[in-house]
Amino acid sequence: MPSLLRRLLAPTPRALERDSLQLPLADGRVVEVQRVRNPRAKRLRLSVDERGARLTLPVRASRIAGDRFLAEHRDWLALQLDRFALADVAGLARDLTATLPLRGADLPLSWHPGRYARLERDGDALVFSAPAQAGDASLRRALRDFYESEARADAGRWLPRYLPSLPRAPRRVQFKVMSSQWGSLAPDGSVALDLALVLARPSAFEYVLVHELCHLVRADHSRVFWREVEVRFPAWRDQRAYFHAEGRRLKATLRALLG
Repeated sequence: MPSLLRRLLAPTPRALERDSLQLPLADGRVVEVQRVRNPRAKRLRLSVDERGARLTLPVRASRIAGDRFLAEHRDWLALQLDRFALADVAGLARDLTATLPLRGADLPLSWHPGRYARLERDGDALVFSAPAQAGDASLRRALRDFYESEARADAGRWLPRYLPSLPRAPRRVQFKVMSSQWGSLAPDGSVALDLALVLARPSAFEYVLVHELCHLVRADHSRVFWREVEVRFPAWRDQRAYFHAEGRRLKATLRALLG
């Protein structure tokens, strides 16, 4: 009972507090930095991922201390943004976006009037049709629908090759926009894959699918698991190296295009 009372009477944990600021860099660029006050944080921390730059502050840290920390690490931040190409990733812009990434290549894109927003393949090119009144959200939904359709087509083409060697088939395969992972396997056997995989070279996408399917055989990352991967996809090391080099850029590109 005392432990129950302690839980009931314990103060409600403080939620994350978020805002953003504009930080001028030495080269003249101005970048947006998300500022997060986290009750669990022990120290000031600056990080860069596909979502951009993020400054994490402990609850008791002042904004002045945070601003000073940012100024001291401004050159490091510029280097990270350049390395991961996060500062110059362009979003989807009607009549302005001339190419779109797909399967490791940039395909030419043309814009045309249409009854509703739709993106389609036309050989080795893409055609975006949309009514004049279509807003940015409508265009981004059409782009996401197109990418998901292409990703499902790829997964559907590869799956029959691997299913016979598995103890069971995945319950379903779904695509999400993931922050750090490329894929995951839920306890119910559902496979989730990052939608950004459709922007990568196909061999890398296929490797991630095989990786998650092998978790149906072995749930951990033991030597036994990697042997299962090796049997089905011997070139997995090359694909893992590819993600180390290109992964952040791929995720940042998708996030920018989809808003």
